[in-house]
Amino acid sequence: MPLLQNHIAVITGSGSGIGRAIALGYAREGAQVVLLDVNEKAAAEATREIRDAGGKAESFALDVTKREDCIAVAKRIADKVGRVSILVNNAGINRRNAFTADAEAVLKDWQDIMAINLNGTFNVTHAFLAPLRASKGRIVNIGSIQSFVHVRTPNSPAYTASKHGVLGFTKALAAELGKDGVRVNAIGPGLIETPLNASVRATNPELVKIFIDHTPLGRAGKPEDIVGPALFLASDLSSYVTGSIVMADGGYRTI
Repeated sequence: MPLLQNHIAVITGSGSGIGRAIALGYAREGAQVVLLDVNEKAAAEATREIRDAGGKAESFALDVTKREDCIAVAKRIADKVGRVSILVNNAGINRRNAFTADAEAVLKDWQDIMAINLNGTFNVTHAFLAPLRASKGRIVNIGSIQSFVHVRTPNSPAYTASKHGVLGFTKALAAELGKDGVRVNAIGPGLIETPLNASVRATNPELVKIFIDHTPLGRAGKPEDIVGPALFLASDLSSYVTGSIVMADGGYRTI
């Protein structure tokens, strides 16, 4: 039997990259998936791809920074699709301005990154809390190697702070929602080749080399490398796992 049969899974930031790969993977394992993305066209294209492959999918536009919109889309999904039992908080951004860079740029980085990566995770989770509790559901948050370390490349400290926050939020919710049968875990990707970092990879090969030299598996990850951990944490295979983070970083944190 497919791992996620009879589940309805919502994935934010699923128009591209890791979120899109997870949505496709969940659909292959029997879930009815709901793709949410600020880029409505990209989410719709991914939805068509899933349907063309025989899966079940819907898509909605969502800016996770807008709390009222999160509440509204949760209601639309409840009315149109059904009771959500899996939530993947994947939407996120990164910037590479140092804290000592231009003050206005640093402030904008902080506000934008926190609004999406951390506040957005809160907004979406809170909006779907009722169905997740009712279904004894599963929440999978996308953290990072930067949930633990600040990597040795030009990088906004706001991103590191936000991903530390995502891990802390994961642990806090796991402790609180365990009594309701809701499991809350995270995934910690390393360098994954996505549209989010495509321009940096293309223009700064030395930065990529720094990552690869520090990664025992000797390569960057692909979005598909995150699908296995995401399936594990959303399925009954991890029925006694909560408050944890599964690292998918090619071994980055071992050296």
